Amino acid sequence: MRSIQAAYRIIRRSGPLFLAVAALTLLAACSNIRTNDNPTSDAAAPGFMPGEVVTAQGAESAGLYLPVFIVAVAVFILVEGLVIAIALLFRRKRNETALPAQTHGNNKLEILWTAIPFVVVLAMFVGSYGVIQRVEAVTEDPAVTWDATAFQWQWTFSTSAEGMPEGKALSYTGAGRNGPEMVIPVNETVRIRLHAQDVIHAFYVPAFFYKKDAVPGRTNQFEVVVEKPGVYGGQCAEFCGLAHADMYFTVRAVERAEFDAWLAGEVEKANATPTPAPTAEPGASPTAPAGDVTKVVTTADAPLAFDVATITAKAGSSITVEYHNDSTIPHNIAFFAGADATAPRIAATEVKPGPGDIQTITFDVPAEPGDYYFHCDVHPAQMIGTLKVTQ
Repeated sequence: MRSIQAAYRIIRRSGPLFLAVAALTLLAACSNIRTNDNPTSDAAAPGFMPGEVVTAQGAESAGLYLPVFIVAVAVFILVEGLVIAIALLFRRKRNETALPAQTHGNNKLEILWTAIPFVVVLAMFVGSYGVIQRVEAVTEDPAVTWDATAFQWQWTFSTSAEGMPEGKALSYTGAGRNGPEMVIPVNETVRIRLHAQDVIHAFYVPAFFYKKDAVPGRTNQFEVVVEKPGVYGGQCAEFCGLAHADMYFTVRAVERAEFDAWLAGEVEKANATPTPAPTAEPGASPTAPAGDVTKVVTTADAPLAFDVATITAKAGSSITVEYHNDSTIPHNIAFFAGADATAPRIAATEVKPGPGDIQTITFDVPAEPGDYYFHCDVHPAQMIGTLKVTQ
């Protein structure tokens, strides 16, 4: 019994030491160097302090890190030091049985330990508020403006450009983990406007030391001045569904002369591409002929589309649809007994990524002639079509 009590006393007295060892072990584990193998993500290994920050706005935010950390460490050492000192100095001695003299309050100490935190918090608030105002500030006339539109699970970057036909703009949509690229000039103000088509996403570039959400029905914007040329990886930083981990992109910052040359080349390529001839249904793909097996394909070159937008079938017949997903993005094809997805589901394939995924479904065509709806469950705003039922 005595040995148990002795062991208990040793553990109780050694508690602060055990906590200190555990904290040091945790810090050592967090500081372990590991490279990032994501194809378009930040190349810098994670560390205890902020990594390389390449924007003027990000440098403002990163500048708060060390002062706030020092204040936090000082408060921790002061509080924990006092707790340990009081526990050791005023612990009950083995032969003591009576209570020590009791002190009920000390006005000077209470004023002191109220005033010190107030001053510290006020100083941190004033410093942080000034940084926030400078980071979130927007100018009247930025040098370049990009629109970044997020959707499950990709990005589209678009910007208007001089020399483009009226109503057109440069637009780039990435494919899976490769993502699109945004090109910007260094040492100039670039405005980025964020849009979301379905759920909340987030635009995050680690080297910018900044993150902002893209919210459906709302346009969020921010401005950056990149101070160092380079290619900087980014990704969606708000969990948005099945393929969230594949929403990557890159931002390439170049000197102004190189940016102008890139822009002129992109405008020339866009103007050299003939505008597709209008069809009866603008934006629709060719009509799939009626037959025993109808093949629908999503290609790597057009990863957010069906290669046909209209499938024809006879009322009351049986139809077989063979869906090929040759992109790296998860897709499926689902048919509905009505004009939209609120109607009962007729049949659907499973959601699977490609390339090379082939699934076949056979189902009975509705008995009533008319136009019925099909889409991809994952991309219902981009990948849609019509099942045209005839007599």
